[in-house]
Amino acid sequence: MWWLLLFLLFSLAIAGLVAVYVAYPHRDEEVPHVPWLGDAMKRGVEALPTLDNQPDAVVRREPTRR
Repeated sequence: MWWLLLFLLFSLAIAGLVAVYVAYPHRDEEVPHVPWLGDAMKRGVEALPTLDNQPDAVVRREPTRR
């Protein structure tokens, strides 16, 4: 029973952090009352690898007719 309660609290904490990130640092705004949290989130996201959108790299081939 305690494991379930801990898991639910952990899930709520993660969901809260995602909501705070989307509401403030993602839009380049300061997090009210805890600006260090927004700075830490920005540093964490900048450290993660991302995929660049490269539409020019897509090669379109015409079907060959025989």
